Amino acid sequence: MGESHEDQCKIDVGGMEKYREEIPSIVDDLILSCKREECFDHVSPEPLPSRDAIIELIVKARRILFPGYFIRTRVDRVNIGYYFGQVVVDFFESLAEQITLSIRHECLRYDQPCTHCQDRGHEAAITFIKYMSSLRALLGRDVIAAREGDPAAHSYDEIIFSYPGLFAISVYRIAHQLYEQGIPLIPRMMTEYAHSQTGIDIHPGAHIGESFFIDHGTGVVIGQSSEIGDRVRIYQGVTLGALSLSKDSVEGLRNKKRHPTIKDDVIIYAGATILGGETVIGERSVIGGNVWITESVPPDTKVFLKRPELILSGGDNRKRGG
Repeated sequence: MGESHEDQCKIDVGGMEKYREEIPSIVDDLILSCKREECFDHVSPEPLPSRDAIIELIVKARRILFPGYFIRTRVDRVNIGYYFGQVVVDFFESLAEQITLSIRHECLRYDQPCTHCQDRGHEAAITFIKYMSSLRALLGRDVIAAREGDPAAHSYDEIIFSYPGLFAISVYRIAHQLYEQGIPLIPRMMTEYAHSQTGIDIHPGAHIGESFFIDHGTGVVIGQSSEIGDRVRIYQGVTLGALSLSKDSVEGLRNKKRHPTIKDDVIIYAGATILGGETVIGERSVIGGNVWITESVPPDTKVFLKRPELILSGGDNRKRGG
């Protein structure tokens, strides 16, 4: 007579216990690994800023910057004061908490003198909220630039709800203000979240002027020390980057300008790569797709690759110019 199901279950449980008994020694190894220089951890009674809380801050900020768009309830002229009062207080408390955590973490990790992080957190949060009216106007001009630059945009609502370029720019402008206020960690956490959602990588330290439009957007990279003027339009796959550096050169150039300057009214088409801190693209210039630029371009200049030759196989096999 064969084994019963009960007997088989006892064998399975016993086998599982054999493997579970190895876990304590594995845990000991993991604890020891925390002492290795090349392993990173945050084993501390002081919590770090929360990535989930930072993402929620972005959601709350957009509800203030675009009231009525990203909530389920209705906002009208009767309840708008109540609406702003509610969302601004909630945003202030959440932002102050996360800023305080980021400042405290910096102080403890780098053994800095006490700077009254909680007071600084509340002060920085209020400073940011005072800026939000100006930020709303700035983003409004970005929305208008998208409508003027994209014939496929049927309405401002469509742009606000669905354009990844506007989302990335909105998060960048929020993060840039916090970056300018000297807040650690949070600005980069914000822009990297936008990067993960849109494929658009904008460093919060970049300086970007008014009426900025990113069309399509996937693969766009804008480096830390980039400077972009007003009414600039760029397309997918554009890189505003730095020239590659040796390991020894990185520290010496960490706080110097390494990324290009793009002047007012420039258009940069898909796949263009513009590199170097001394590279300046002059006003009203047009940079064609897939070009590689490491030198400055004068104002009112068009830069294009030579028209390639397309070879069509099959049919009469004729060569045709692109």
